[in-house]
Amino acid sequence: MEEELSEGCRGKAMTAAKVATCSAPVNIAVIKYWGKRDEKLILPVNSSLSVTLSQSELKATTSVSVSKDYESDRIWLNGKEELISNPRLQSCLQQVREHCSDPTLAGAHVHICSKNNFPTAAGLASSAAGYACLVYCLAQVYDVKCDLSLIARQGSGSACRSIYGGFVKWDAGVHDDGSDSIAVQVAPASHWPDIEILVLVVSDAKKEYSSTIGMQASVETSELLKYRAKCVVPDRMTQMETAIEKKDFQTFAKLTMQDSNQFHAICLDTYPPITYMNDTSRKIISLMTKYNSLQDEIKVAYSYDAGPNAVLFVESKNVPELLSLVKHYFPPTEEQSNYFHGVDLQGIKDLDKITVSSIGLSPSVGALKYIIHTKLQQRHVMFWYCPEICTDLFTDGVKH
Repeated sequence: MEEELSEGCRGKAMTAAKVATCSAPVNIAVIKYWGKRDEKLILPVNSSLSVTLSQSELKATTSVSVSKDYESDRIWLNGKEELISNPRLQSCLQQVREHCSDPTLAGAHVHICSKNNFPTAAGLASSAAGYACLVYCLAQVYDVKCDLSLIARQGSGSACRSIYGGFVKWDAGVHDDGSDSIAVQVAPASHWPDIEILVLVVSDAKKEYSSTIGMQASVETSELLKYRAKCVVPDRMTQMETAIEKKDFQTFAKLTMQDSNQFHAICLDTYPPITYMNDTSRKIISLMTKYNSLQDEIKVAYSYDAGPNAVLFVESKNVPELLSLVKHYFPPTEEQSNYFHGVDLQGIKDLDKITVSSIGLSPSVGALKYIIHTKLQQRHVMFWYCPEICTDLFTDGVKH
């Protein structure tokens, strides 16, 4: 872990500390969470269901050190020290300390180093991976035994789903204290290993409207949000769980696209309207719709979170053809040497002329930043326990 942390998180060793390092995955909701009934406890207006992506390409990694010798709590994110006064971060720390089973840590302070290997606040669920990783890591050093999804939820709602691998649902719950608003695994990744994912990164810039601000505005002004939560999501959750159980890609894909569309319709129904997608995002939707219409079945499903980046779900047998499609219509520039991540281009053929003619769209050179090919996450959060302090974990000049 020490080598992975930036130079901003290195420094003098110390003697008496308890240390742990964890990594946690990104999850992409196929039935979206959007809107809270309780802002403080982060209780959603509707249940949601997600797919946990492999950590091979997308993950957050966190190291936590707890010691009575530390003068205060401190945190470094991607090599830069940040204020630890963030209310959600403080809520997670408070909950972990309240559930601590190790009496020797009473009054001890914590130092946290965390980094993502993908863009932050760009609509790729960085906060979900980050808070799941943080809570899981804190729980190891503080010896916490409760359901960690309850605590992770209070950092970032979607974080509760990143505690688990495979297919995960977050029950909205009905209790005012949030005790029944938890994440549970619907099925492990091994249940449906033929599902693969392409992430088309349109932009890695920070989005204009944070998810928190967007949700608040939608809850206050969107009638469609209220209708969806009450009349649409309950049936969709049941249908999606059944599709996963039966490994029914046609139903899974259709529901995924419908729910993504409705989520962004809610954003437009919000006043003033919120737009997370851009022209390239919409062109991807058009391309996948035209591609599916040429087939006898749905071969690819798109989904967008609160950002312009597309997540495509596809069965393993159709990955080469989908890569050919994306490579043809969204080719890199000559300067984009690191364009494909986790992609084996061997055997990827050029798109046939009949398909190109039938789709009728022009290629957009350089419209994507890069493409990530990944699969489902098999395991839960990964954890390494260090009985002694890592020798170069924290910033130069930190007083131990």
